[in-house]
Amino acid sequence: RRIRDQDPDARIVMLTMHADHSVLTDAIRAGAVGYLVKDCSVDEVAATVRQAATGETALSQDLAASMLDEVHKIDTPATKEEDRLITKREEEVLQLIADGCSTPEVAGKLYISQKTVKNHLASIYEKLDARDRTQAVLQAVRMGIVHLR
Repeated sequence: RRIRDQDPDARIVMLTMHADHSVLTDAIRAGAVGYLVKDCSVDEVAATVRQAATGETALSQDLAASMLDEVHKIDTPATKEEDRLITKREEEVLQLIADGCSTPEVAGKLYISQKTVKNHLASIYEKLDARDRTQAVLQAVRMGIVHLR
């Protein structure tokens, strides 16, 4: 970001050991036009630098394929209950939490007890590997389960 602040026309290529989607997304948001993992070949580095210099965006083939797989997963809603990571009811609870509702508000809107809301949240935390509501919502947004409105 600092480089882009100094020179908005800079073409930044990241070479990193992280093939993590969230790191890649952060890099692209920060202005990187190329992204390679450190085990790529010298030829791949050279080709990516050339592409960046001509104004193209470049990702390593592995990362591009992996990102496309992720996009397809997000764009393809689970149709069968057994394909879902969380249940439809848990999704409803999580969407209301993402919308800013408190536990009593969620309970009122879904006509369930506050204890049931808390049970749903505990199940969601476990399934999404989250410690709290914020982490659960962030993870669910990344996965395309809920949407910020």
